[in-house]
Amino acid sequence: MSRKCELTGKAVQYGCNVSHANNHSSRRFLPNLQNVSFLSEILGRTISFRTTTNGVRSVESKGGLDNFLLDASDNKLSRKAQALKKVIKEKTKK
Repeated sequence: MSRKCELTGKAVQYGCNVSHANNHSSRRFLPNLQNVSFLSEILGRTISFRTTTNGVRSVESKGGLDNFLLDASDNKLSRKAQALKKVIKEKTKK
């Protein structure tokens, strides 16, 4: 399982630990991933995602999972989220 947010696309970043003597050693900055269930009002069920805490705040600020997915670009979303976005688009057209 990759360490990447399914909603925002945030992934592992790389950098250096720098000591007082200015020695550099490699390190990784891991995203704060959580297993979260969101309620889809259009589909009427809950969907679970592995997302960052920043992604949870983004979903809440957009007004819910449905609005977030409709506004999000496909290149940041996971395949699961892209498929869900497609289903939501079809349901809203009807």
